[in-house]
Amino acid sequence: MNVSLVNDLSVYQQVMGVQVPPKPLSLSPATLLSLVRAQIDLLIEQEIAATLWVKLPPDKIWQSELARYQSSVGASSLIYTCQIEERGRTGAGEDEERVNASSSSSSPYDVSVHLPPDSQLRRENFLMVLSPQFCSLILAHRPLKKRKNQTSGKVNSNKNQPLLIITTVEGRVIQQVLNGIQKAITPESSPILPSSFICPTVPQAALMNQLLAKQLLRQDEINRQIITVRTSKLEQQNQELHNKEQLKDEYLKNVCQELRTPLTHMKTALSLLNSPNLKPPQRQRYLQMLNTQCDQQNSLITGLLELVQLERNLEGTAIESVRLSDIVPGVVSTYQTVAQEKGITLAYTVPTELPSVWCVSGGLRQIVINILHNSIKFTPNGGQVWVRARIQGDYVQLEFRDTGIGIAENEIPKIFDRFYRVRTAATEDYGGAGLGLTIVQQLLLRSGGSISVKSKLSEGSTFTIQLASVGDTPKAIATENE
Repeated sequence: MNVSLVNDLSVYQQVMGVQVPPKPLSLSPATLLSLVRAQIDLLIEQEIAATLWVKLPPDKIWQSELARYQSSVGASSLIYTCQIEERGRTGAGEDEERVNASSSSSSPYDVSVHLPPDSQLRRENFLMVLSPQFCSLILAHRPLKKRKNQTSGKVNSNKNQPLLIITTVEGRVIQQVLNGIQKAITPESSPILPSSFICPTVPQAALMNQLLAKQLLRQDEINRQIITVRTSKLEQQNQELHNKEQLKDEYLKNVCQELRTPLTHMKTALSLLNSPNLKPPQRQRYLQMLNTQCDQQNSLITGLLELVQLERNLEGTAIESVRLSDIVPGVVSTYQTVAQEKGITLAYTVPTELPSVWCVSGGLRQIVINILHNSIKFTPNGGQVWVRARIQGDYVQLEFRDTGIGIAENEIPKIFDRFYRVRTAATEDYGGAGLGLTIVQQLLLRSGGSISVKSKLSEGSTFTIQLASVGDTPKAIATENE
């Protein structure tokens, strides 16, 4: 058996149309659920066979309450379920609602009441209980309001509006809703209630006491669940803070250790310079040690300040469209003099027709500088360094290849760690703060790109960067906009 409405209907307007209507309260969906559960508890406990008019969210947690009542009372009850016809997404400020609009009912004691997609009931949920012993109405109404924010110019969405809830057991209010329903249904529909049905003015005092007690129990149950969830979240947040503090302590420990090492070397050199028997070649060697260690100290401090500033501002840094052909040639030409001094052949291939890529504002230049600097630094005199760009699927690939000293396979996963410097058997001290590749990785993560390394000792290394082309949205931007 199905019922259709010939006229549109709003239960909220019917309720507010009575003389001295009940006052709506701004409450949460959790409170609405507790009210529904308390009503079902009372009906089951008192074995009240009632006719129910309902429109509740399609979520399983709401529908299970109706199933619980129906399994307890069975054939002596009748449930009219209002269903909005299925439709897709509509304009701004309107809800997207998908409800099962099947013409068949879930049981012989269910009656489907089909509503058009633009029905006023789309913004309402309710449970109305009708029986000679007990009548009640729980109604939730979300008003449609579009208020433009004067500052941002954005329209406040439906989700920002309050959920107005009315709960009443007054016969005059419920009768007003019944009258509205009877006027709205098609003439050929079966009677929704026996002609002899009279809605009680107020329920018996005993039923009201039990209902209030059950509402308190159900609300307490939901409050405890909310507290449990919040406690769990707080514990998780505390653990995250604890982990961050541990990482911070470890980071500071590493910083202090890195800064202490050059100071130790400088102190040693100074003490040796005070020796009265020091020969000129030895003095020159110790002075050179002081100069080298001062440069190392300066490199550490500069790298640390750069990394701290990057990590502090990176999240808010804009992602921009940039062309590799506008950045790479200029950086390579800057390093040509350094490469020539070491007898290194430095060349690049960056086609101008390559698509633009997404990268952190100003980040592409920094990435190219850091990797190219390392390639030249770790390539012996007479070696070669190549920079090549090409399309690779949805990404633009930028490759740095050198004939340098290479990296041991077991060290490759560590080279992006803070302060990590590749260990070599050579006597030459390559210096550096061990932060360049860390900065590169941070910039790429923010840009939605990636970096990989292939290397063999004494044969050279290849650093491969992939950046999303402008035709595709990088993951970092997609995540930010969700």
